[in-house]
Amino acid sequence: MAHSIVWCTVATVDRHNRPRSRILHPLWVWNGKDVVGWVCTQATPAKREHLRYSPFLSCNYWDPSHDTCTAECRAEWGDATTREEVWRLFEAAPGPVGYSPKIVPGWDSPSAPAFGVLRLEPWRLRVFPGDVLLGKRDKSSVLNWVSQT
Repeated sequence: MAHSIVWCTVATVDRHNRPRSRILHPLWVWNGKDVVGWVCTQATPAKREHLRYSPFLSCNYWDPSHDTCTAECRAEWGDATTREEVWRLFEAAPGPVGYSPKIVPGWDSPSAPAFGVLRLEPWRLRVFPGDVLLGKRDKSSVLNWVSQT
């Protein structure tokens, strides 16, 4: 569902516990055991400060059909090697999730100063098909997963 919706609202909190939202474009990877999200994003002072204060964020997807999914995650900035790997991951992924990061002004390479990568490690996932909200499907199709760690 996340890869079909593509764009999500991501919220962090500042040192005064005030939320701040922005729209981001995560790519989710299942390695057979875990789901990990990757985001190519500007490493702005606000994002860096928010994640320094609290390394947790919330990703919320919504589609006009009322399909929604949420990933509550621990986030960390990627190092130079990770930035190169994630750059290639986005270039190789099929659309609409995959894209060339070069389309973003200032991102001419993975080492560009404006280019940053976030690793998202979910501790809670929720997938809620819009048909459930509209009474057209049973609630058994709602996925709620919480990490045991």
